[in-house]
Amino acid sequence: MSEGAEGRRPTVAVFDYGSGNVHSAVKALIRAGADAQLTGDRAAALEADGLVVPGVGAFAAVREALAAHRGDEIIERRLAGGRPVLGICVGMQVLFEGGVERGAEVEGLGEWPGIVTELDAPVLPHMGWNTVEPDPGSVLFRGIEHERFYFVHSFAAQTWELEVMPPFPEPHLTWAEHGSRFLAAVENGPLSATQFHPEKSGEAGIQLLRNWISTL
Repeated sequence: MSEGAEGRRPTVAVFDYGSGNVHSAVKALIRAGADAQLTGDRAAALEADGLVVPGVGAFAAVREALAAHRGDEIIERRLAGGRPVLGICVGMQVLFEGGVERGAEVEGLGEWPGIVTELDAPVLPHMGWNTVEPDPGSVLFRGIEHERFYFVHSFAAQTWELEVMPPFPEPHLTWAEHGSRFLAAVENGPLSATQFHPEKSGEAGIQLLRNWISTL
């Protein structure tokens, strides 16, 4: 749904469930062309053209806070109706089956199979700018395939285990490396996610958000 087609900017709800960095995400989405608002309201999160789920901190804390605000139900309902969702940082990690922190496995939302684990790197957290290896069919990285993006994390999904059978399209996987190779972004039907922070990634991050908004 584009502004030209509908005469308005696509609406994007940034889900407010107590996670950090939400205001910078709203500002970045507005710059990228969305009518974006921060909301914890269930109806607004369900009805918006797009939903952004940010996340910082520990996997378990983000998962618990999402459940407390019924974010897991909202994400599931949107995806069941083919309505776009974009997860950011730990908001990407919790989409997997689980995460291992301090030796304990915490259950994730289970939208994708696989377990989020600590990076095997000499320096953690992985903090700063890094290049990525986009899938040739990526929409998110169209025109910014060789740009750098801003990461702050010690954990990531390091394998992709979802088997997609026709007629469903193959997901687009973007990889990066810090000590070990990990998923920097996933585009899987209406569900997309980035391990890095687009809202902190300068003009490249704005363009990535603009590319996502163009699909709403």
